[in-house]
Amino acid sequence: MSLSALLAATPSPEPVGSLEEAAEQAGNAAGWIEENWSTWLSTGLRIMLIVAVAITLRYLIRRALTNLIDRMNRSAQAVEGTALGGLLVNAERRRQRSEAIGSVLRSVASFMIMGTAALMVLGAFKINLAPLLASAGVAGVALGFGARNLVTDFLSGVFMILEDQYGVGDTIDAGVASGEVIEVGLRVTKLRGDNGEIWYVRNGEVKRIGNLSQGWSTAGVDVTVRPTENLEHVRAAITTCAEAMAKEEPWSERLWGPVEVLGLDAVLLDSMTVRVSAKTMPGKSTGVERELRWRIKQALDDAGIRMIGTEQPAEDGAAADPTAGMAAPSAYASATSPQSLAATPIPPPATRLNK
Repeated sequence: MSLSALLAATPSPEPVGSLEEAAEQAGNAAGWIEENWSTWLSTGLRIMLIVAVAITLRYLIRRALTNLIDRMNRSAQAVEGTALGGLLVNAERRRQRSEAIGSVLRSVASFMIMGTAALMVLGAFKINLAPLLASAGVAGVALGFGARNLVTDFLSGVFMILEDQYGVGDTIDAGVASGEVIEVGLRVTKLRGDNGEIWYVRNGEVKRIGNLSQGWSTAGVDVTVRPTENLEHVRAAITTCAEAMAKEEPWSERLWGPVEVLGLDAVLLDSMTVRVSAKTMPGKSTGVERELRWRIKQALDDAGIRMIGTEQPAEDGAAADPTAGMAAPSAYASATSPQSLAATPIPPPATRLNK
């Protein structure tokens, strides 16, 4: 066997330096882990504690808000079937209002709790939060300017619901539209008009609101009679029929006060107007006015008091003039009158030549 073959078959010794370097790196890694494991453990425990506290707090607050809203709805349903509940409480209105308020409160609570927890977790990783907060502030300002109408509608809806300016079942005049409220949202309010149409009104566009279903309404009736009538007889007839109306159903519930004869509202040469007013249930004034007119007309007819516009009876038993209701004769009725001759059409030229 040659020398070259022996040298090729003999294994070369491994370098001693590579083993020593590996051992040194392993020792450095173990030392670095030993030095930092307590920091990692404390950071991990801090993050777990932050997340656990945030989740628990969010759950407790949302559960408390849900229980509060359910209690409000149960209290509204408890008086719904009573007479007082029918006057003061609208179950659907209370339900939508409480759900809207609860949704806003739950969303705000979740955003604040989880946002604070996220910032605390980033702070636990030693991340500088100043650039992040600055960027979020700039993005918030840009979003506020770009979607200012949406923000305005949302904030207006929140304050309308919190202040209970109107609710489902109310009849309101919102300026841009009027009708009965069928749905109240944070951005849009739905109204049903007198002809059945549905209006979608943005809450931010409402500048003033007239609620016709809160408090009480006023029913006003004007009674026009001849100036020669006895005012005391007119007052007595109106008072008698109003007292009878207040004792009958359903007017006894819709009238919230006595019907008052306020006095003379106008005095003219051929007529005088007596003003009658009554305080009624909200939204029921129109029906009360119609019933009052009906009963007052019957009462005045029974008392022999004639209203303006009705047929006047003949005085002292004299026969009525049959020509009183006839119109004055027209000048065009006679063919020889100057008016008729002036209105006669001029004949054509051919006809005049033939003549």
